[in-house]
Amino acid sequence: MTDTPDSMIPYDEIVQEALRAVVGRVLGQVEAAGGFLPGNHHFYITFKTGAPGVSIPQRLRERFPDEMTIVIQNKFWDLKVSDQGFTVGLSFNQIPSTLIIPFSAITAFVDPAVDFGLQFQAAGDIEEDVHPDDAQNDSPGDDAPGESRTSDSDDGTNVVTVDFRKK
Repeated sequence: MTDTPDSMIPYDEIVQEALRAVVGRVLGQVEAAGGFLPGNHHFYITFKTGAPGVSIPQRLRERFPDEMTIVIQNKFWDLKVSDQGFTVGLSFNQIPSTLIIPFSAITAFVDPAVDFGLQFQAAGDIEEDVHPDDAQNDSPGDDAPGESRTSDSDDGTNVVTVDFRKK
């Protein structure tokens, strides 16, 4: 194997930023539609709770000091998307909360309705699982009995993973 020279162009950062823009565009479409998700689409978003710019209630930060997964499906409100991140209202144990999440804090974005997922590197981290655990906000299924929140296929179809570790 030959050694390749270090790039003076930060390709890994550029690609990560571009993939995070996909999340912003998707959330922006939901915002433009008045907060309505088309079809069976719903999103699991995992983010670093201690990342710069993240604003969550203290009780959630204490419960999830490193990372947290939320679901955007039935029970959310006031979704606002900017170039830097998004703000959303969610309920946790029946307590309404507002979360501010920069795109740079996101480590995974999954839409199980179509088996689509993106995995991001956080500074110093390599995420292993692109299908995060159940979301921590109140179950969206409470409003829609009989609807499935999870995908039938966990084979990784349509998952984009970018790994820039030096081999």
